[in-house]
Amino acid sequence: MFLRVAIALQTLAVLAQAVTAGLLLSSPGGRALHATTAIVVAVAVLLHLVAAIVTRGRAAIVPAVAMLVMTLVQIALGVGHVKVLHVPVGVLMFGASMMRLGQVWPARRVPAATA
Repeated sequence: MFLRVAIALQTLAVLAQAVTAGLLLSSPGGRALHATTAIVVAVAVLLHLVAAIVTRGRAAIVPAVAMLVMTLVQIALGVGHVKVLHVPVGVLMFGASMMRLGQVWPARRVPAATA
């Protein structure tokens, strides 16, 4: 359950980061907000890693470490103003987080009607 919540928070944080990227382009105060949500993403990714370690499954730890690596790369690209790579890595992070959320969150099963 802790892993599900951690990945859901991570996904929401990455989505918020994308929204603040749009604000960065359209408003003067967007840079500070984008930097703040970058910290929130980093904390959420670390929480995901802790949750994966607690579950003690290699299948949970490898994606968490991959997300941490992508986050560190993303931070470096953002600080270095390498937008040509910063934007695609951000999209990749959101896609990876959504995919992982779909893997850990069980689908609702509707009981089949019996004849």
